[in-house]
Amino acid sequence: MTTSPIYKRILLKLSGEALMGRQSFGVDPQVTGQIAQEIKDVHSLGVEIAIVIGGGNIFRGLSAPAQGMERVSGDLMGMLATVINSIALQDSLEKVGVFTRVVSAIEMREVAEPFIRRRAIRHLEKRRVVIFAAGIGNPYFSTDTAAALRAMEVKAEVILKATKVDGIYDADPIKVKNATMFDEISHLDVIGKGLKVMDATAISLCMENQMPIIVFNLLRTGNIQRAVMGESIGTVVKGSA
Repeated sequence: MTTSPIYKRILLKLSGEALMGRQSFGVDPQVTGQIAQEIKDVHSLGVEIAIVIGGGNIFRGLSAPAQGMERVSGDLMGMLATVINSIALQDSLEKVGVFTRVVSAIEMREVAEPFIRRRAIRHLEKRRVVIFAAGIGNPYFSTDTAAALRAMEVKAEVILKATKVDGIYDADPIKVKNATMFDEISHLDVIGKGLKVMDATAISLCMENQMPIIVFNLLRTGNIQRAVMGESIGTVVKGSA
């Protein structure tokens, strides 16, 4: 087993729901503090870390049409929710001594830097954690797609997709007791089997650019570090399985 990280630069994808803890809405500071400490532990190993956070704990754009709201308006509200989450995680990271920059796809200079690719890469090189907020700044695109796109743009070596379950299963493990988890699966099979780990646009983008994805359980303390150290956790999605 390697004693040093196998990745130099990663993109960590967190769901907004991960920040809720046991609450039904919003951000639990205790949870963001725990996540920040895990990120700090990985950062201290010399790994450069970019992060994309969803906004589902505050507002989910996809639910807007069902409530009679226009999809574009709902998506814009969802993007702003990711900014709130990004600021919350930035606060927790800086409390544990990790310099962090929130970079927004929607310009709001008072609270976040505008997204400029070369500047974001420079932040990573200077050992700052970079949190990409507001998706890609356009409606109809999920934060999964934003994670895939930003990973390509900053030349991350892998996407770490943090979830509530241990990996990718052939059925919902919460509903199906004997669901089987994949140790490894191809991007094409994820799309072909209709597995809902990330949306099809994000998976297709990763497939075209040969970007591996590790899907793992964020609720297990230390899993982010295990992933970057090359330990066998979760499900690995790559070009061929």
